[in-house]
Amino acid sequence: MHSSLPVAVIGAGLAGLSCASALRRAGLDVRVFDKSRGPAGRMSTRRGEGWACDHGAQYFTARDPRFQAEVAHWEAAGVAAPWSPRLAVLGGAGGHRPDTGLRRWVGVPAMTAPARWLASSLPLTTESTVTALRRTEAGAWQLQTAEAGWRADAFRALVLALPAPQAAALLQPHAPSLHEVCTAVRMRGCWALMLQYDAPLPLPFDAAFVNQGPLRWIARNSSKPGRSGAESWLLHAEAEWSEAHLSEPPERVMAPLLEAFATHGGPPPTAASLHRWRYADSAPALDLGCAWQPEAGLGLCGDWLHGGKVEGAWLSGWRVAEAVLQGGLRAVEGGRV
Repeated sequence: MHSSLPVAVIGAGLAGLSCASALRRAGLDVRVFDKSRGPAGRMSTRRGEGWACDHGAQYFTARDPRFQAEVAHWEAAGVAAPWSPRLAVLGGAGGHRPDTGLRRWVGVPAMTAPARWLASSLPLTTESTVTALRRTEAGAWQLQTAEAGWRADAFRALVLALPAPQAAALLQPHAPSLHEVCTAVRMRGCWALMLQYDAPLPLPFDAAFVNQGPLRWIARNSSKPGRSGAESWLLHAEAEWSEAHLSEPPERVMAPLLEAFATHGGPPPTAASLHRWRYADSAPALDLGCAWQPEAGLGLCGDWLHGGKVEGAWLSGWRVAEAVLQGGLRAVEGGRV
């Protein structure tokens, strides 16, 4: 299959970067595309004048030995560090019961750092929103983007590291079985509210799981290692509450979240910023790990395929890369595979 052509990975979140890095280490020519201005996906950080706040993934754990080894590389590179917050569980007897002995990690100096470190060794095209795929008569793949139309370059295989609904829209005309995988999961949104303060808040916790009301997570972003600037806090809304209010204007979303924070001691902020994650998590995440269709040269990876969360995203990308390599795509030597 067009052994001289590169492989394209669509999506520069952690799953896509994990996949692309593994393929690159195996000697394949890989190109990564993302619609955003930079890599990281939901391992994201909002920055302003004199402040910053992680508003996507808040931390990650490492249980699988392969991911533990990867995190060790990140720590050695100075882009990740352990975070040991004063952790609370607020409201209700059920819901979250966090393991207080669990080791939690964060990117340093921001949650984006591990992804940016991985992307630094990859050919990444940003601000490139893939809107359609097509197969050439010779069997190669081409991409259409919102910014540039149909691209002239061609690829021998594609890996879609995208939320399930976005991948489904691209795959429907080309791979019904992969499209069916995408439609088997329901992805939910999440409102993220970033708060700025002139001084540290005298609250008895740095992070909290919330088991009642519209909130599910509260975190003092300033308590994470390597952070600087003004005191900042992050509020994540509960998934079903977010879904029910996903299309409402920001002021109608912000008010109840601030009211809920106030019940736990949070004062009005100096400034606030709201972000809507349209595809924040899946209910529930699948346990396929990844999906690869060798006859079409099409694959899928993402946390929604591997149990959710940051570790699941990295493992999913690693697993689809293994499937690609085991399926016959190898590095080109002297013009032959």
